[in-house]
Amino acid sequence: MQPIRHVAVIDIGKTNAKVALVDMESLSETAVRKTPNKVRHDGPYPHHDTEALWSFIQASLSELNVAQPIDAISVTTHGATAALVDGNGGLALPILDYESSLPDATSAAYRAARPDFTETGAPLLPVGLNLAAQIFWQQAAYPEAFAGVAAILMYPQYWVYRLTGVMASEVTSLGCHTDLWNPVARTYSSLVERQGWLELMPPLRSARDRIGPVLPAIAGPAALRPGVPVFCGIHDSNASLLPHLQAWPKPFSVVSTGTWVISMAVGGSTAALDPARDTLVNVSADGDPVPSARFMGGREYEIMTGGQPAEWGDEDVSQVLARPLFLLPSVEQGSGPFPARRSTWVNDAQATDAERQIALSYYLAMMTTVSLELIGAASDTIVEGPFARNRAYLSMLAAATGRKVICGSSGGTGTAIGAALLTLDAGKRLDRSALETTESDPRLARYAEAWKALLLAGPGSPP
Repeated sequence: MQPIRHVAVIDIGKTNAKVALVDMESLSETAVRKTPNKVRHDGPYPHHDTEALWSFIQASLSELNVAQPIDAISVTTHGATAALVDGNGGLALPILDYESSLPDATSAAYRAARPDFTETGAPLLPVGLNLAAQIFWQQAAYPEAFAGVAAILMYPQYWVYRLTGVMASEVTSLGCHTDLWNPVARTYSSLVERQGWLELMPPLRSARDRIGPVLPAIAGPAALRPGVPVFCGIHDSNASLLPHLQAWPKPFSVVSTGTWVISMAVGGSTAALDPARDTLVNVSADGDPVPSARFMGGREYEIMTGGQPAEWGDEDVSQVLARPLFLLPSVEQGSGPFPARRSTWVNDAQATDAERQIALSYYLAMMTTVSLELIGAASDTIVEGPFARNRAYLSMLAAATGRKVICGSSGGTGTAIGAALLTLDAGKRLDRSALETTESDPRLARYAEAWKALLLAGPGSPP
């Protein structure tokens, strides 16, 4: 069997898609290709441009393979997305964008049909964030097309199917607020059986399974060596979690940052989760329930900065703390721990862009802190993804939680590294000693308490 040293990871986020080459010796990304993940608005409803992504994936594999021969391929994607595949292997219907609103009549019918939170660990979410709601609507709205569906593939496994011709199901995508999975019983939910979808679900496979070699029609044009294996793939926040499952004793928490900020309390209890505040049960690559909470932190950051973050320094921090300047939730309504609140600035008269940038980072850290409190997080917190490079966010998170905050994924994004680790049978462990720890600041702890006090005094606060 060919040793695996260089893994191409197809990493499709909600905003951007990339293919990264991961060196398994250093556990770092050595080359990356990126493209925007665009939503098309032609056809029956807003949907993902799968053919544009497919062309990007094939071109990226070919380019990366020139620089360094690829030994294996793994896949990770955002959740709340599935492909309805017909008997010929094509799409029976376009892949729905989960941010699309579903008709009110369908939403009401779905609310009556969906399983209880105690069964699935999934709260009732807006738009198409409950994947089963999408499928429920597609089945009702397009009965003829749905009658031709031969398989329901979770999004990572759809791309694995395009690469190998082999269909599979996998629990991390099935178990991320879909209403399709019962995480405690480790089986499909009662809704799947009632709707007649069980027979459309391909065989369950482990995220670590070799699903098959790359099809010759794809390997040839990309100049891949014959037989390059493709692994089953994994939901993106669970990919961020995976390296730490192998490296840290329980309990600990991982905060996976991107469009969504997903907080996961490994070793925590699911008993006290509040579905009204966007807490839920995720499922790890090993099939274990993981108490989790979410908010759209990356989206909020983009909205508030316009994609042009300001430069700031220590003097700006002192000014923010002296005012003090606060941003209160929620920039994005409808999800997160304060779904009904509208954001507001406090003491923002004549605030500079740099000061607003710092206060925004503190806001995101405080929202993460609340999320961690809601899921009973304990011990160390590891931050993955773009926010691991935001020192204002990290320092406030350490101060507000009173616990050690550790920067993960220094060589790239945790999603790509986690997905690459699926290819190693024994599992290579992270070098924990190489990870940076964020120091707390007493001034920030006082700011965090003041932020919470303002929040509790405002309208729309939870009891």
